[in-house]
Amino acid sequence: MATGDKKDTRMNTGRIVRVIGPVIDVEFGPDSMPAIYNALKVEADSPIGRISLVAEVQQHLAGNRVRAVAMSSTDGVTRGMEALETGRTMMMPVGPSTLGRIFNVLSEVVDGGEPVTAADHYPTHREETAYEDRESPTKLLATVTQAQGLAPPQTPDNMTQAT
Repeated sequence: MATGDKKDTRMNTGRIVRVIGPVIDVEFGPDSMPAIYNALKVEADSPIGRISLVAEVQQHLAGNRVRAVAMSSTDGVTRGMEALETGRTMMMPVGPSTLGRIFNVLSEVVDGGEPVTAADHYPTHREETAYEDRESPTKLLATVTQAQGLAPPQTPDNMTQAT
């Protein structure tokens, strides 16, 4: 999982206190609450095998707890397991080497190709582009209009005929 350099690399440890489907509640010390959107890692052995889970903090709860959404199955995750706060948000590679590739939410390549070595990584949650910096959709509309101009005219006669 790629992560950004949002704050120091000190990893806080919390304990899982609740598991409901893909949602886990984790209790941390009073001075070590992770920020919203920071990644948590759960790595442990369980009766069903090795668990390697990444979850993203979504909400701060009362009692020094956070609610996080798991990015993969929570099978085997139990109360009392440790969750490490990475101090960083989840990141995705960006750039020309990522075009045409398929990634999962953990920025792992899932299209069977070689791993991507991107120079830049952007957080999965980031500020939106300013309105004045966005490209106008007129280029797309002009292309669609041109493509429609190439299609043969549709009349009731040729719409009902099978070719």
